[in-house]
Amino acid sequence: MTESGGTEQSRWITTVILSTALQNHEISTVLQRQQHRVRYSESVETGSVIFSLSGVAFIVADTQEIRMTGEEQLFRRIQKFINIHRNSFLVLSAALHGPEEWNIMFRIQRRFLGSNLRIIPVHNTAEMVKLMLTIAKVTSKPQADDIRYQMAVTKAQIIESSPVWKMLQEYQSHCN
Repeated sequence: MTESGGTEQSRWITTVILSTALQNHEISTVLQRQQHRVRYSESVETGSVIFSLSGVAFIVADTQEIRMTGEEQLFRRIQKFINIHRNSFLVLSAALHGPEEWNIMFRIQRRFLGSNLRIIPVHNTAEMVKLMLTIAKVTSKPQADDIRYQMAVTKAQIIESSPVWKMLQEYQSHCN
């Protein structure tokens, strides 16, 4: 379903705001190839990918860059980012998530424990874009409403076919 309310069969297309630092990044290319409307902004945090219609924001970081620039610089960026975005994700990229990469992730988790930041490890750009689009799609208003409705229908079906429910109905009919 599209954000503008199209049919189930049409592809989901949305507007994505990227920091200008990602203008020549593979993320931008992949999103544009999939027909998403990509806008660039200098006023957002470096490495930001924002789905404003869905209310989610991602900040992209690479473990190799973190090793070169230092964690404190990343911590400042993340802090500024989570102060602005309520529904925020850190997408931590590494070709291989070995002990050093897991230690970096652990230090980030420990530093931002209790905040609204969620950390997602990824291996490549395709995986990164796919997960961002999935999260943005399921949190978009029409999609979220559809999911809530489907869950309510499924819950009702489970309850109706439940042996416990049938037993309670029989018990109630015997009591009357």
